[in-house]
Amino acid sequence: MRFAILLLAAVLPLGPAVAQTGGKAISSTTLSLGTATPGGGFPLYGNAFAEVMNAADPQITIAPRNTKGSNENIPLLEKGELDLALVAGEPAYEAFAGIGRAPVRLKILTAIYSNPGMFVVRADSPYKTIADLVGQPVAFGAKGSGLPILARYVLDGLGLKQDEDFKAIYLDRAGDGPAMVEDSRVAALWGAGIGWPGFAAVASSAAGARFIAPSAEEIARIRAKHAFLKPLTVPAGSYPKQSEPIASLGSWSFVLTREDLPDDVAYRLAKTLHGVEATFCKQLAQACETTAANTVAAAPKAELIHPGVMKYFREIGVMK
Repeated sequence: MRFAILLLAAVLPLGPAVAQTGGKAISSTTLSLGTATPGGGFPLYGNAFAEVMNAADPQITIAPRNTKGSNENIPLLEKGELDLALVAGEPAYEAFAGIGRAPVRLKILTAIYSNPGMFVVRADSPYKTIADLVGQPVAFGAKGSGLPILARYVLDGLGLKQDEDFKAIYLDRAGDGPAMVEDSRVAALWGAGIGWPGFAAVASSAAGARFIAPSAEEIARIRAKHAFLKPLTVPAGSYPKQSEPIASLGSWSFVLTREDLPDDVAYRLAKTLHGVEATFCKQLAQACETTAANTVAAAPKAELIHPGVMKYFREIGVMK
């Protein structure tokens, strides 16, 4: 029986065979994907990712699962309770660097999209700069997500403390934020990314939206203290009635894998994903940034990319 299982695994590495990983048998047909709370960017992306990948390779079934976000996804990956998970750039940076914890041994499957951080306020509000928001109630994102961590680094670079200089509010559900801006329960909602649902909702509301990002001088101050944050731009037209590009800064979010995801599985996932880049881009605007080249550029270190993915990248020439 053991010989038969091994023979099947060799012939059908992602079929109904069984792969041995760390002494524990796992199904190689279904991979769990941790996202975040409903209403945020991660579930939107994760559901589209699964749909495109499942259609492209019927032998792969990626099953999205709502979680509390990046800060829950990382330990779930470490415990083997998730196979894949979406993790924002700042939590990933801290986890890989061992900031406040032991360094993780997780791997990068792909960079998904850049996260230029900024605030959104009602278009008729008096707030026009970050300084104007000091002392005001601000929704900094869902508990456990990466958004509050990005905000903390940005504000720290300006000498501001998130929980002391603002009336900080952390959401149970990412989707609750836009309504709080619209009815003025909060002065602003912090978010990040291109096509982020929270920003789109406020910009589409009757009151409309104004976006507040760090100024050029503030970006320089932030990067002087936190150099891992990169200058990023939100192109004009990313949100309703946004006629001008918005310069900000932030980092890249990733799909991370558990450390012991087999190399052949990671290789096949990478080959499938980057073979349907154009299809994914048509389905979801944010996914246009999900490319092999962006993954190589965004990874803090090349060795953090999964070896199976690296093998594919060398084959297509994006990595030596």
